[in-house]
Amino acid sequence: MTTKLQHQKELFGHPIGLYVLFFTEMWERFSYYGMRAILVLYLVAQTTDANNGLGWSNGEALALYGWYTMLVYVASIPGGWIADKFLGQKKSVLYGGILLVAGHSILAVEQMWAFYTGLGLIIAGVGMLKPNISTMVGGLYKQGDIRRDKGFTIFYIGINVGAFLSSLIVGYVGEVHGWHYGFGLAGIGMALGLIQYMAGQKYLKHVGNFMGESENSEEKEAMNRPLNKVEKDRIVVLFISFILVIIFWGAFEQAGGLMNIYAKENTNRMLLGWEVPASWFQSLNAMFIIFLGTTVAGYWAHRKLKGKLSTSLFKMIVGLIIMGTGFFFMSAAATQFEDTGSSAMYWLVLAYLFHTIGELCISPVALSYITKLAPLKYASLMMGVYFAMTGFGNKLAGLLGEASESMGEFTIFTGIATFCVVFGALVLLFRKKLEYLTHGVEEKEGIVEE
Repeated sequence: MTTKLQHQKELFGHPIGLYVLFFTEMWERFSYYGMRAILVLYLVAQTTDANNGLGWSNGEALALYGWYTMLVYVASIPGGWIADKFLGQKKSVLYGGILLVAGHSILAVEQMWAFYTGLGLIIAGVGMLKPNISTMVGGLYKQGDIRRDKGFTIFYIGINVGAFLSSLIVGYVGEVHGWHYGFGLAGIGMALGLIQYMAGQKYLKHVGNFMGESENSEEKEAMNRPLNKVEKDRIVVLFISFILVIIFWGAFEQAGGLMNIYAKENTNRMLLGWEVPASWFQSLNAMFIIFLGTTVAGYWAHRKLKGKLSTSLFKMIVGLIIMGTGFFFMSAAATQFEDTGSSAMYWLVLAYLFHTIGELCISPVALSYITKLAPLKYASLMMGVYFAMTGFGNKLAGLLGEASESMGEFTIFTGIATFCVVFGALVLLFRKKLEYLTHGVEEKEGIVEE
């Protein structure tokens, strides 16, 4: 049985539409992660500095960072709902891109009204774009196509190419030449992504359209009938897996907050007589994903074909445990700082390496898992809920970062590591019961027949 969708041209074994979405997301993440790399640093920079910031305390900056990153992803719920009910995913991505160009561009204006207006537009833009572009990736593949997980990993590499470049380029421009130049550069990146997306529409004709206007009888029926037991059980599994997502991102997103400040204030960043910009450490995660993404995806696909345990839920649990283990390196860094007054850069490098391997086991896998389990009529909404859970994780990250001011970095880093490892092990005990409720959605995956 073939699992290809008809009328899809392919490149490197995947629909060309995947690469259109790849580059759209790459530029969107260039803009978002570029702004994220300098946001906290801009907030805490003194108003008397040559490159003056807002002069906020670390706690105030981390609090705003937590609220902002939470709202960015929580906005995916209305963004997904609007796509399912009114616009379809394709148009929602377009409108989201327009809002993002406007938001990042306004941030380049050195006024407080522009700062808050820009953040608001970015929140709305990500909410429209993020859940819907991910759902479109799933729509490129039929159920049972083993290429789906790898397709999401390729898409995820696009995310991190953008994140890697932006952390270096926007981070450097923001720290050295001016924060608002960095914000403006992020807007240019999003504009390029929007142009590329519009130019590639011919490869997306059969994906992301509003199902209310669909000529497909299966899609029309799915929009009108109530959910059956299988669909309800699968939604239960999704919501339970979202607990893993909240905990994962609550820990992982220390990268843009507490770990960002730790790199700036507590890390010896001298390399061959030159001081490495603190924002550049944000690029490590993306760089590791670019180099390791297809390797990790290939490893899991190989296990699947060999009949070894490789379900999505198992991958996500393993990802949480591996990522949590990475925080033990930050515990070591904090110990070294307490003993000597500074910590070595290699602790951050090792932490980001483990965080990346964990991320590759949970994040692209979760995106693919949602497109397998979510009912058709709630496809974008469930993707929106996933990103909202990511947002709650971001807020949790901000709260943990704030707590470090009273509890200390060592306590926070060690606590995160221990909790993630223990919680992951506990969920592993209930894995089989949860997978039973998926009603075999992953049991028939195989290689596409030509």
